[in-house]
Amino acid sequence: MTTTPGVPPPITVEHNGLAHMVPPGQPWDIGREADLSLDDNRFLHRRFLRFVWEDGFWWIVNIGASLAATVSDPRTGTQSWLGPGARLPLIFPELVVVFTAGASSYELVVTNPSAPWHDPVVQPPQTGEATIEGMPLTLSQRQLIVALAEPMLRREGPGVITIPSNAEAAERLGWQRTKFNRKLDNVCDKLDRLGVEGLRGGVSAHATNRRARLIEWAISTGLVTADDLGLLDETSPASADDVDD
Repeated sequence: MTTTPGVPPPITVEHNGLAHMVPPGQPWDIGREADLSLDDNRFLHRRFLRFVWEDGFWWIVNIGASLAATVSDPRTGTQSWLGPGARLPLIFPELVVVFTAGASSYELVVTNPSAPWHDPVVQPPQTGEATIEGMPLTLSQRQLIVALAEPMLRREGPGVITIPSNAEAAERLGWQRTKFNRKLDNVCDKLDRLGVEGLRGGVSAHATNRRARLIEWAISTGLVTADDLGLLDETSPASADDVDD
């Protein structure tokens, strides 16, 4: 591809099997009614995420009022939470962007050929066998996360995914809903104490947003992968029901 000196090549945004070229120049938006219109989901902002070339970098900007997105580099496991009004430079050659509006979760893959960081840094993904900053996960905690993340773990490419409700995930595991809710609270509390954003909040915090953030964080950090789907068929120790883990 021939480019003008000082002008970067376009970035590519992939969604639902289609690749969209984004040239430098005018800002390029994603939302319900934007340059890339995802669908008519009323919970999705008309214009939510913006890609723009400024100050020698490509940027992703959250121009929405309430939704957040998780931006991660699949090679290194680096991930950031992009809240309303926040912006990040696209310093990696490939980034995965995940966000949720209502019960729908969206995934985009962004390719940036002019990214400044091209070092072949590879970090082996952390799986459920590992710990999070020294915090061990019990079998039932890992099962809970995998049950919520199952649709995304089974996806075949970037697109739209419907995330399970608490009741659906509890049924998938064969648990009572009260048990599921208690364990979800405990997992989110532990991760919140370790600095993971978006898992707790005031009365305005929506339950769907909390589940979505947990899924986004677990997948973007490699905490759970498709290899962990077999955990859904394992049986937790009987004593686990009586322990707030």
